[in-house]
Amino acid sequence: MMRGYWVRRVSLALAVILYGTVRSFASPWAEVGDNQLRGDIELLAAAGVIDGITTHWPLPWQSIVKDLRDNPLAGQPASVRAAASRVLARARAENSPGLSASLNIDATNRPGLVYGFDGMGRGEGQTQFVLDYNSQSTAARLAIGGFTQNFRGNTTKLMPDESYIAQKAGPLLLYGGYMSQWWGPGWVSALSLSNNARPMPKIGLERLDTSASTWPILRWLGPWQAQFFVGMLDGPRIQRDTFYNGLRFTFNPAPGLEIGLARTEQFCGQGHPCSPIRDYFDFNNDPAHINKTNDQGLIDIKYSRVLGGVPAQIYMQLMNEDSNPFGHSDTSHLFGASVFIPTKANPVRLTAEYSDSVSTRNIFSFGQVEYGVSYTNSTYLDGMRYRGRTIGFSLDDDSRLLSLQGSWSDSGGRFYELSLHHASVSNSHSLGANILTPTPVTINLGEARVSLPLRWMKLDLAGRLQDDQLRPRHGFAASFEAGLRIGL
Repeated sequence: MMRGYWVRRVSLALAVILYGTVRSFASPWAEVGDNQLRGDIELLAAAGVIDGITTHWPLPWQSIVKDLRDNPLAGQPASVRAAASRVLARARAENSPGLSASLNIDATNRPGLVYGFDGMGRGEGQTQFVLDYNSQSTAARLAIGGFTQNFRGNTTKLMPDESYIAQKAGPLLLYGGYMSQWWGPGWVSALSLSNNARPMPKIGLERLDTSASTWPILRWLGPWQAQFFVGMLDGPRIQRDTFYNGLRFTFNPAPGLEIGLARTEQFCGQGHPCSPIRDYFDFNNDPAHINKTNDQGLIDIKYSRVLGGVPAQIYMQLMNEDSNPFGHSDTSHLFGASVFIPTKANPVRLTAEYSDSVSTRNIFSFGQVEYGVSYTNSTYLDGMRYRGRTIGFSLDDDSRLLSLQGSWSDSGGRFYELSLHHASVSNSHSLGANILTPTPVTINLGEARVSLPLRWMKLDLAGRLQDDQLRPRHGFAASFEAGLRIGL
């Protein structure tokens, strides 16, 4: 009886909160984390309505809105027109001037093993109060809350994630804060920089408009984007005062073809010399000449096209533990393909993706492998990790992941997603290199997701089943996760 009483009280309080909300959310970017929005943007790019710069998240709204306004939609399929309407409405809502506030809550009995583009909580619980400000030239967000990895551990940490300030400066956007990023065409994984780890504090700059250059010598590049940032790897680390930088250049030289080139680097830090400019341009790194930083080079290619009325894309990503892609590269690989199958309402997206962090010695020398080097480093002992999670691929070193994912939106804006994963985590040749499990394990995992827009809130629900667990645990496991974002 008492249990039913408290359930009714909590339900009533929740209803009061939901029906009392009056504001939406604000952002100068299309942010990482929403597969429904990303699916719409990819569909528009494949149809040629917007440019093909879609692998460099977050995406500035300014360029997307410009393309939607300039390109007529007459003659496009109903699914493309519907996607354009949703994206334009989202952009207008998030760029409206003034103040807005929201409350974010996430709770689960077990965080997800595979953390994709639309990953939810990284621990068992988190809560944030968010205050957004937008004007014609400045955007700012204050996001303050708490994060716990384990409710039973009774440890809650301050969580400023997604706080930032951004300022327009001519054709550039200057920013500083804790923003999540996703570099690459993968839906389930990004090898060098993803949202798997909590965002580090950083400052950076990027283009506001991805239009093609007017310089004749550069016009062949087509639409392009460039970004550079410097971040600090704070928090508990073996080597403190370590910094991290990232540079990415993405261009769209032909319809449907997008090419991304990137470099990320750890530099300075306890026990290391600190000459950032000198060491940044020291690209040669092999056994005869070991540079003083820990760097990664990245190449990704995505090609989209409409075939027989069906938008489709194929993509690949190569991450080199050293910058040289051809000699002593220690390369990790990602391959994938997606199709958007037309239905009476919105298309169904089907994606198959394979990620492999067992590095090959050179870019395509699949018979020769190097273990324990993709995210682990002999001189930077923490490796390419931040606050206990890999900055890139969610399964860390020497792991393989095969994923099948399908998603669909109905006419009411509800979003459904089903993912199946076959994960081989760690490898017996490199025990200790993978931070997730002390010994290798193979896990089959299924996840069902639904996102429900309810007035001025969004409710995300996820259920997961897996046939084994990361060691030292064993056996079948089930989990449920709920995320609530309420506009205040």
